[in-house]
Amino acid sequence: MNIPNGKIPPIYVVSGGRGLAGNNMVQSLLIQYPDNNMPVIIVPHITNEDEVFDIIMKAKSDGGIITHTMVNSELRKKMNDLCNEMGVKVIDFMGQLAAYFEQILDIEPLKSPGLYREINYQYFDRIESIEFTLSQDDGMSPQRLKEAEIILTGVSRAGKTPLSVYLAMYGWKVANVPLVNGISPPDELFEVDPNRVFGLHIGASQLIAHRKKRLTAWNNHKDEGYINEKAVREEIRNAMFTFDKGGFTVINVSSKPIESTANEILNLMSSRFRFGGRRLESPYKEEK
Repeated sequence: MNIPNGKIPPIYVVSGGRGLAGNNMVQSLLIQYPDNNMPVIIVPHITNEDEVFDIIMKAKSDGGIITHTMVNSELRKKMNDLCNEMGVKVIDFMGQLAAYFEQILDIEPLKSPGLYREINYQYFDRIESIEFTLSQDDGMSPQRLKEAEIILTGVSRAGKTPLSVYLAMYGWKVANVPLVNGISPPDELFEVDPNRVFGLHIGASQLIAHRKKRLTAWNNHKDEGYINEKAVREEIRNAMFTFDKGGFTVINVSSKPIESTANEILNLMSSRFRFGGRRLESPYKEEK
């Protein structure tokens, strides 16, 4: 095979939608070839013949191949015909199966890309929320706090991470920010809508008990400051000061199951925002 400049030619994953299905198919096979360095380029939202022509010319110029999941039968045919005409290798993931369905079902297809994702929106929305929440755990990437639908903050072992993941399982994008004595919270925490920020307050005795369990699990019995009652109470006071400074809603999580805390937060979100708070916008006010 003639490889331009000695480089491995790219695989173009072309789609009328986001290209997720085609990319998954390519990646599931590529993973069987360890240490490969084959470039995979996703080309989403192809909706007309000009765009089809442009991507084929690009693939021809760098010796690449085209894989596609075009559900629009006219564009699918145009893609295949032009590739064959221009000598570009093409792999049609949908063609034969679509032809079989049309023959057996005798129903005209909708030709609507992304329909599967639209119908299964809740599932994909939940996956996206979990990925976001995990990437924002324990104060990571504070610059993305503005993208969170709910922000939790509080001292170590107040239950921020399990509550974040629990809310994410229901499709919420959650960030959590730890409050540590001697370390200033990120500026971004005070730049987001305070109606979306919840400060988790926990009693000193319960917090110390949680921390002792953590130290035991880590086999660390020397970090006495972490469980010193005076130091812990000071941490809690400083956290309450931060909550007050930011105008955050304080949620007492002492001796409270995670489900109860989550319901309390979601009820507040529902009362404060349109659509239950699932869209980032200003608090809802009734029109007069």
